[in-house]
Amino acid sequence: MATIVKRAEAVWKGSGKDGQGTLTTESGALSGANYSFKKRFGEEKGTNPEELIGAAHAGCFSMALAFQLGGAGYEPEELHTKAVVKMEQEGAGWKIAAVELTLQARIPGISEDEFHKLADAAKANCPVSKVLNANITLKTELAS
Repeated sequence: MATIVKRAEAVWKGSGKDGQGTLTTESGALSGANYSFKKRFGEEKGTNPEELIGAAHAGCFSMALAFQLGGAGYEPEELHTKAVVKMEQEGAGWKIAAVELTLQARIPGISEDEFHKLADAAKANCPVSKVLNANITLKTELAS
């Protein structure tokens, strides 16, 4: 079985509430990207882990759906996926409770039934969906 390894790192300095950190990925897509309590729970500009999970999930799902569609003989013109990551307080901490994926798609020649079947399969089988212990919903819209 093949194994793919991707790397990222975080450096944090200071307390949980007043400190701040940086995130770096091996690809360089993120290189010292700042994150902090205020970026995560407040309105300060910057990124945070949940936003990055949302981006990863939207990207993973879109790519998984493109493969599902290709295997069924369809080529999408566009798959536009939005992810809303919802955190809930759990005791003294927090958890990612849900992810809402919303997909708008243009796929020539596909029926509504086939579209929904393939989208549901992509949601269930994309690697990010599999790693999240959250309720994942999918809303779809097939444009003509």
